[in-house]
Amino acid sequence: MSKLTLDRMLQSQGFGARKYCRALIEDGEVSIGGEVVTDYRAQIETDGLQFTLFDEVWTYREHLYIVLNKPANFECSRKPSHHPGVLTLLPEQFMWREVQPVGRLDHDTTGMLLMSDDGAFIHAQSSPKRHVPKLYVASTHEAVTPALIEQLLAGVQLHDEPAPLAAVSCRAIDDHRLEIVLEQGKYHQVKRMLAAAGNHCAALRRTAIGQLRLDSLDLEEGEWCYLEMEQLALLA
Repeated sequence: MSKLTLDRMLQSQGFGARKYCRALIEDGEVSIGGEVVTDYRAQIETDGLQFTLFDEVWTYREHLYIVLNKPANFECSRKPSHHPGVLTLLPEQFMWREVQPVGRLDHDTTGMLLMSDDGAFIHAQSSPKRHVPKLYVASTHEAVTPALIEQLLAGVQLHDEPAPLAAVSCRAIDDHRLEIVLEQGKYHQVKRMLAAAGNHCAALRRTAIGQLRLDSLDLEEGEWCYLEMEQLALLA
């Protein structure tokens, strides 16, 4: 069982500094169980807590685990330089909670992007030692041939890598699309592997991480959802 004062609880959820949260509470903006609470010092049980703020119901979450269906032309950075950042697609209070992407997708790459404010989770998911498979669909300029598939499965040599990198699996979807699974997570890996194999990546979409598939989440591009424990378990 975990308790916090109401102002600290609101602050922990990203609704602003404690002074601002106290003002919200004293102005009658917060209700719990249908009752307005105006005492910011009230001790609140956080386990399973739901509260209403600005006429919207929120669930208390110690940490945020989010999946975003990333559109093209958004940067995976808290300080984007050339395009909008992916955080602009999330509620504003998530910025206060220092949510950040788990790894990165290029600005023109779309699909499944994990985001969290849990540093241990971010580190674990980003570690190359875990060998979590990631599934991508790549569109190619030149035709997808059996020889291309064979090269990607056998391994191709990239300029800055000591040994060839190989796909875990790879198959043609049609004449100009292939599905490829990687575990290494190297910089621009799919694009560079295709180039090393004599083709060129025209578009790239990540569709799964571990056993969690993006199409199981029913998200349009630009939409996001919370990941619950059973979904987090699929990332292992």
